[in-house]
Amino acid sequence: MQYMELNAYLARKLAHAGYVDVQLFRTPIGTRVVILAERPAMVIGRRGSNIKELQEVLESKFGVDRPQIDVVEVANPDLNAKIVAYGIARAMVRGVRFRRAAFVAIRRVMEAGARGIEVVISGKLSSERSRFEKYTAGVTYKSGKPSEYVDEAVVQVLLKPGIYGVKVRIMPPIEIPGLIKASS
Repeated sequence: MQYMELNAYLARKLAHAGYVDVQLFRTPIGTRVVILAERPAMVIGRRGSNIKELQEVLESKFGVDRPQIDVVEVANPDLNAKIVAYGIARAMVRGVRFRRAAFVAIRRVMEAGARGIEVVISGKLSSERSRFEKYTAGVTYKSGKPSEYVDEAVVQVLLKPGIYGVKVRIMPPIEIPGLIKASS
């Protein structure tokens, strides 16, 4: 429960920094909090001001004893579904058409070496009636053992016509044991 509340709080507070996830490790000295973000400098702030403020909030609001905060940069942001979904949502807020935003994201992810990507954008896309459009490239598994490796994220964005949903599924460039490769 504490993790879910903390994750929701950090997602709101650090959305501009490309927040991805938080990990909590209990140690004898205190609690080690590892924050994964696309832009760690924005999480840390000028001379560590954001980190100090975050430590105070963690102690007072969430009851984390003696938090030690580490900020880690995401290795390849183009292979992280949450960062890609936020990127599409930010582009739509700036006024970029949803199809263009989706195709730009798909191209970047596939150039980063992913095996596949699926982007689903839903909402009042081009009329008063709500609908969804799905864009895919490569292969993304939806059932069975390989689906454990698929990274998935859902982001909502509020625009003038209403709320839009952006769902991204990325199949990373990893070798899955037991998967038969197609011959070229």
